[in-house]
Amino acid sequence: MVNTGVISGSGNLMDFLDEPFPDVGTYEDFHTIDWLREKSRDTDRHRKITSKSKESIWEFIKSLLDAWSGWAVMLLIGLLAGTLAGVIDLAVDWMTDLKEGICLSAFWYSHEQCCWTSNETTFEDRDKCPLWQKWSELLVNQSEGASAYILNYLMYILWALLFAFLAVSLVRVFAPYACGSGIPEIKTILSGFIIRGYLGKWTLLIKTVTLVLVVSSGLSLGKEGPLVHVACCCGNFFSSLFSKYSKNEGKRREVLSAAAAAGVSVAFGAPIGGVLFSIPSGLFIPSMAVGAMAGRMVGIGVEQLAYHHHDWIIFRNWCRPGADCVTPGLYAM
Repeated sequence: MVNTGVISGSGNLMDFLDEPFPDVGTYEDFHTIDWLREKSRDTDRHRKITSKSKESIWEFIKSLLDAWSGWAVMLLIGLLAGTLAGVIDLAVDWMTDLKEGICLSAFWYSHEQCCWTSNETTFEDRDKCPLWQKWSELLVNQSEGASAYILNYLMYILWALLFAFLAVSLVRVFAPYACGSGIPEIKTILSGFIIRGYLGKWTLLIKTVTLVLVVSSGLSLGKEGPLVHVACCCGNFFSSLFSKYSKNEGKRREVLSAAAAAGVSVAFGAPIGGVLFSIPSGLFIPSMAVGAMAGRMVGIGVEQLAYHHHDWIIFRNWCRPGADCVTPGLYAM
């Protein structure tokens, strides 16, 4: 059913920001898309572009840009999803250590980063450095004893409660769709169901911030599932920048399927597993599978070359025998 009406007055400002323009032939909320209709529209669009590409050089260039828009969207999704995953990891490390103490030289350093900057830290005592102080040392100048233990325990509990309270408040007030892992809803959306606002920009922002808070609070959950939701939000955002995907819900779900695979890749470092994750949705894209497998094989080959031929100029001073040569970037390949 096509929505050609105006936005209801009962919706709030956040719903309005996530609503698409009503004149592009979108579907109503909580409805299922017509796959045959979307496929027919994309076929007609492709036929028009092909016919116009023979009229002039400019139309030919536009057809090339349209053909390469999918690769551009995938590149942008990978960059943003990987960046957000890295920021989340760093922020979680810092806020988790913040429950135990603080770095005197730079409060935004985690315990490990703080000790890296200390010239008085040895490898054997790498977790102990004068620049890092527990809350009992900072507040009452005591590092041992019952009072220091009780104070550190209370500060740990207070920080954990504060992080959890902030996460719940942000989700409840600003983005209710940011709750949960998001994987069941993502699979529902990939199957053709419409849930307006679930992949919106506001959900992406709140999901990223609260994911850091809840993981740092120590709750019994992880960031792997929510990273799939975050990656799909990135995919929905970038697909809205290209008319090829923004005006066709079927093509948009191809992007979301690849974004879900990217989310699994950044969460577990498993690009092939990400491709297998997207297969049950019914949107298996052979080119994406081939690209993921080829990239994985290249990554394994480079890792083996670096390990067995560490004296080569391109691997010199990077991978030493007995060291862990597999960096996160190489593993993500």
